Amino acid sequence: MAYKILVVDDDSGIRDMLGIILEARGFEVEYSEDGSGAFAIFSATKPDLVLLDVMLPGKDGVEVCKEIRAISGVPVIMLTAKTDDEDVVAGLEAGADDYIFKPMPSFKVLQARIEARLRPMREPEVGEEPGQVLGQAR
Repeated sequence: MAYKILVVDDDSGIRDMLGIILEARGFEVEYSEDGSGAFAIFSATKPDLVLLDVMLPGKDGVEVCKEIRAISGVPVIMLTAKTDDEDVVAGLEAGADDYIFKPMPSFKVLQARIEARLRPMREPEVGEEPGQVLGQAR
């Protein structure tokens, strides 16, 4: 069974790129294009991890993160162009587990951070190398 990731971003290019890359690595991907619908999609799809933009139409990512945290401890990684210390602190205080600036340095960095957040959710198999089963749930 594959891990499910919810990608919340109003930029269709970023959503599509992340979806293609994540699916190629074995993840199941769900999408939301705005903050207003993100929590409903989160509740309906029950993802294992959320990639969440901060600047969203309808409701910003910090508010969406607070809603998620009110009911779930699922890992949340903020993806945003907002680089001020105050913005980073606001995201982390809202419950985000990590904060990555756009443009991302590489997908390899995001992949490693996703894997690090999902690692506690599964038991490694005997002889398994780190990162060997990216995308695969326990």
